[in-house]
Amino acid sequence: MATVILLRHARSTANGSGVLAGRQPGVRLAERGEEQAAALVARLAGVPVDAVVTSPLERCRQTLAPLLADRGLQAAIEPELAEVEYGEWTGRGLRELVEEPLWQVVQQHPSAAVFPGGEGLAAVQARAVAAIRAHDARIAAEFGPRAVWVACSHGDVIKAVLADALGVHLDGFQRIVVDPASVSVVQYTETRPFVLRVNDNGGDLSGVVPAPAHGQDPPSSDAVVGGTTGA
Repeated sequence: MATVILLRHARSTANGSGVLAGRQPGVRLAERGEEQAAALVARLAGVPVDAVVTSPLERCRQTLAPLLADRGLQAAIEPELAEVEYGEWTGRGLRELVEEPLWQVVQQHPSAAVFPGGEGLAAVQARAVAAIRAHDARIAAEFGPRAVWVACSHGDVIKAVLADALGVHLDGFQRIVVDPASVSVVQYTETRPFVLRVNDNGGDLSGVVPAPAHGQDPPSSDAVVGGTTGA
């Protein structure tokens, strides 16, 4: 199998707005987000990238644009990596939503949370993990087990994928922090995944490659860390 760099889109016009944007059209990168997207080129300078996959939403495609231009790559659009479908919650203010009984379910028992008119978080995890694993197998078959690829998606989607890779129940996924423009790295093998980075906001990523041989644990080194730094 291969190694995937899970990239959350850079800071958008919705981040910090107090509104649950979800899949609303017109959400683009903020000025800070554009700076973060440009900086991604240097952050990944020491990492060979064989393929790129992205959520179809504009803020993800914008985040990847500088990297794709620098590497001469094109991104495959993957609808299953799109933002959570929040249904009737889309566009509503967070201060209003915290008063909803469902809010506490989302925070404390997310595996049981289903957004009205939208999807459940368990379904989000199932479709995102299936998509990541399918692309990983495809890319490994094409480029070999040392392949490295980038998947650009959204905070809750990436947290759900990381929970699966860590062997953590979905009810614990709210304990995982994934900031805008952060990267988390998962190395899939034939036996189990290994999480090499979580919420890395600017560290040296060259240590995530090359991948170890199939079925072997990664060597103990500074490459295997939890880079959580918070917002």
